Amino acid sequence: MSYDLLVFEKTQAPATKKEFMEWYEKQTKWEEEHDYQSIAVSSSALQNWFMEMKDKFPPMNGEFAPNDDDIDEYLESHMADYSIGHDMIYASFSWSVAEEAYEMVRILAQKHGVGFFDVSADEGDIILPDGTVIE
Repeated sequence: MSYDLLVFEKTQAPATKKEFMEWYEKQTKWEEEHDYQSIAVSSSALQNWFMEMKDKFPPMNGEFAPNDDDIDEYLESHMADYSIGHDMIYASFSWSVAEEAYEMVRILAQKHGVGFFDVSADEGDIILPDGTVIE
Protein backbone atom coordinates (compact mmCIF):
# COMPACT_ATOMS: atom_id res chain seq x y z
CA MET A 1 0.00 0.00 0.00
CA SER A 2 1.25 3.46 -0.85
CA TYR A 3 0.69 7.03 0.20
CA ASP A 4 -1.14 8.72 -2.68
CA LEU A 5 -1.57 12.37 -3.64
CA LEU A 6 -3.02 14.02 -6.72
CA VAL A 7 -2.41 17.35 -8.40
CA PHE A 8 -4.84 18.60 -11.00
CA GLU A 9 -5.49 21.31 -13.52
CA LYS A 10 -7.75 23.71 -11.61
CA THR A 11 -9.58 24.80 -14.75
CA GLN A 12 -10.76 21.24 -15.43
CA ALA A 13 -11.91 20.13 -11.98
CA PRO A 14 -15.46 20.61 -10.65
CA ALA A 15 -16.14 23.13 -7.88
CA THR A 16 -17.97 20.88 -5.38
CA LYS A 17 -16.58 17.91 -3.49
CA LYS A 18 -19.29 15.54 -4.76
CA GLU A 19 -18.66 16.51 -8.40
CA PHE A 20 -14.91 16.49 -7.84
CA MET A 21 -15.02 12.92 -6.48
CA GLU A 22 -17.01 11.81 -9.54
CA TRP A 23 -14.45 13.52 -11.79
CA TYR A 24 -11.62 11.88 -9.82
CA GLU A 25 -13.21 8.42 -10.20
CA LYS A 26 -13.44 8.96 -13.95
CA GLN A 27 -9.83 10.17 -14.17
CA THR A 28 -8.52 7.14 -12.30
CA LYS A 29 -10.13 4.68 -14.70
CA TRP A 30 -7.06 5.44 -16.82
CA GLU A 31 -8.96 5.56 -20.11
CA GLU A 32 -6.99 8.28 -21.87
CA GLU A 33 -5.19 7.07 -24.98
CA HIS A 34 -1.58 7.36 -23.86
CA ASP A 35 0.78 5.45 -21.57
CA TYR A 36 0.48 7.67 -18.43
CA GLN A 37 4.29 7.95 -18.20
CA SER A 38 4.87 10.93 -20.49
CA ILE A 39 4.67 14.41 -19.03
CA ALA A 40 4.12 15.83 -22.55
CA VAL A 41 0.38 15.06 -22.38
CA SER A 42 -0.23 17.42 -19.43
CA SER A 43 -0.83 21.14 -19.16
CA SER A 44 2.17 23.42 -18.79
CA ALA A 45 1.32 24.01 -15.10
CA LEU A 46 1.31 20.26 -14.41
CA GLN A 47 4.50 19.84 -16.42
CA ASN A 48 6.22 22.55 -14.38
CA TRP A 49 5.05 20.91 -11.13
CA PHE A 50 6.40 17.54 -12.25
CA MET A 51 9.74 18.88 -13.45
CA GLU A 52 10.41 20.38 -10.03
CA MET A 53 8.93 17.44 -8.12
CA LYS A 54 11.06 14.83 -9.88
CA ASP A 55 14.26 16.34 -8.49
CA LYS A 56 13.32 15.29 -4.94
CA PHE A 57 10.97 12.40 -5.77
CA PRO A 58 12.20 10.83 -9.03
CA PRO A 59 9.82 8.69 -11.07
CA MET A 60 10.08 4.90 -11.01
CA ASN A 61 9.30 4.75 -14.74
CA GLY A 62 9.49 6.89 -17.84
CA GLU A 63 12.10 9.08 -19.42
CA PHE A 64 13.09 10.78 -16.15
CA ALA A 65 13.53 7.58 -14.12
CA PRO A 66 17.06 7.25 -12.72
CA ASN A 67 19.42 4.66 -14.07
CA ASP A 68 19.52 1.55 -11.84
CA ASP A 69 23.22 2.20 -11.20
CA ASP A 70 22.39 5.63 -9.72
CA ILE A 71 19.84 4.42 -7.17
CA ASP A 72 21.07 4.44 -3.58
CA GLU A 73 19.11 3.81 -0.38
CA TYR A 74 18.00 7.45 -0.06
CA LEU A 75 16.91 7.72 -3.69
CA GLU A 76 15.07 4.40 -3.55
CA SER A 77 13.01 5.55 -0.55
CA HIS A 78 12.07 8.77 -2.38
CA MET A 79 11.08 7.29 -5.72
CA ALA A 80 7.48 7.87 -6.70
CA ASP A 81 5.12 6.17 -9.10
CA TYR A 82 3.54 8.89 -11.23
CA SER A 83 0.49 8.33 -13.42
CA ILE A 84 0.29 11.32 -15.73
CA GLY A 85 -2.94 12.36 -17.39
CA HIS A 86 -4.08 15.34 -19.41
CA ASP A 87 -5.59 17.12 -16.40
CA MET A 88 -4.00 15.44 -13.39
CA ILE A 89 -0.95 13.66 -12.02
CA TYR A 90 -1.44 10.87 -9.49
CA ALA A 91 1.65 10.25 -7.37
CA SER A 92 2.28 7.25 -5.09
CA PHE A 93 4.97 7.41 -2.42
CA SER A 94 6.40 5.16 0.25
CA TRP A 95 4.73 5.71 3.63
CA SER A 96 8.20 6.37 5.09
CA VAL A 97 8.28 9.70 3.23
CA ALA A 98 4.56 10.55 3.48
CA GLU A 99 4.95 13.72 5.53
CA GLU A 100 7.79 15.02 3.36
CA ALA A 101 5.87 14.17 0.16
CA TYR A 102 2.69 15.86 1.41
CA GLU A 103 4.53 19.09 2.19
CA MET A 104 6.41 19.21 -1.09
CA VAL A 105 3.44 18.26 -3.27
CA ARG A 106 1.25 20.88 -1.60
CA ILE A 107 3.85 23.67 -1.72
CA LEU A 108 4.69 23.00 -5.37
CA ALA A 109 1.00 22.73 -6.28
CA GLN A 110 0.45 26.23 -4.97
CA LYS A 111 3.63 27.52 -6.59
CA HIS A 112 2.70 26.13 -10.01
CA GLY A 113 -1.01 26.98 -9.83
CA VAL A 114 -2.46 23.46 -9.72
CA GLY A 115 -4.93 21.90 -7.32
CA PHE A 116 -4.04 19.38 -4.61
CA PHE A 117 -5.96 16.33 -3.37
CA ASP A 118 -4.88 14.14 -0.45
CA VAL A 119 -6.09 10.81 -1.85
CA SER A 120 -4.87 8.71 1.08
CA ALA A 121 -6.69 10.65 3.79
CA ASP A 122 -10.15 9.45 4.85
CA GLU A 123 -11.67 12.84 4.08
CA GLY A 124 -8.81 14.16 1.98
CA ASP A 125 -8.48 17.87 1.47
CA ILE A 126 -9.08 19.19 -2.02
CA ILE A 127 -7.27 22.51 -2.17
CA LEU A 128 -7.05 25.03 -5.00
CA PRO A 129 -3.85 27.04 -5.54
CA ASP A 130 -5.33 30.11 -3.82
CA GLY A 131 -5.97 28.06 -0.67
CA THR A 132 -9.70 27.57 -1.26
CA VAL A 133 -10.87 24.19 0.00
CA ILE A 134 -13.44 22.43 -2.21
CA GLU A 135 -16.32 21.28 -0.03
